[in-house]
Amino acid sequence: MSTPQTTSTTAGHLIVAQLERAGVQRVYGVPGESFLDVLDGLHDSSIETVVTRHEGGAGFMALAEGRLTELPGVAMVTRGPGAANAFIAIHTAHQDATPMILFVGLIPVADRGRESFQEFDINAWFGSTAKRW
Repeated sequence: MSTPQTTSTTAGHLIVAQLERAGVQRVYGVPGESFLDVLDGLHDSSIETVVTRHEGGAGFMALAEGRLTELPGVAMVTRGPGAANAFIAIHTAHQDATPMILFVGLIPVADRGRESFQEFDINAWFGSTAKRW
């Protein structure tokens, strides 16, 4: 008698699957530990991952993609300094009505509000600049 195989899909892989369904062809970012599961999903996907040296560069590359195509440009950054470096690109996209998505890897929900490493209040930082987080 064989044991039935169970498969589970993680949140990171579901994010990648949704990006694929939406027709996203590439994402830009600086890899970080706060979104390793998404990076793992991207590895096995049709989406090209463009690794940049700076989160600001990733943000502006995604902004350019949003301006040049009918799809939002997608950037992925880590918390704290990564999000801060990408902030100007989000502000520019908001001001220019350019479609752009910024994924920010945050600390676990259970650890928020406890001064965790590189923790910040995403609502306070992006609340008046981005449409929705």
